[in-house]
Amino acid sequence: MGNVPRLPGRAEHHWLWQEEAACRELGSRLFFHPAGEPGRDRELRDAAAKEVCALCPVQRDCLRHALKVGEPFGVWGGLNERERRRLAAAEAERSALTSTA
Repeated sequence: MGNVPRLPGRAEHHWLWQEEAACRELGSRLFFHPAGEPGRDRELRDAAAKEVCALCPVQRDCLRHALKVGEPFGVWGGLNERERRRLAAAEAERSALTSTA
């Protein structure tokens, strides 16, 4: 048997926010684009997903999670992949500026 005391312990508290998510019962089709989805269709689908996110009580938790794990696909916390990459880059730049000041 392995060295059990070295195991990290219970972690479900990291995911409890998902139980309150507005998207919980909606499935993934609205939040993740299918392969080959035309640009205009993708914009409309993303906009509809973001409307759900705008009313979600755990939007910030969702976005925080997506940024923390580097979620590469879908709308999370009201931002799509491109928007999250821009936000992460801006945060990294801000962090670099404050650490050199």
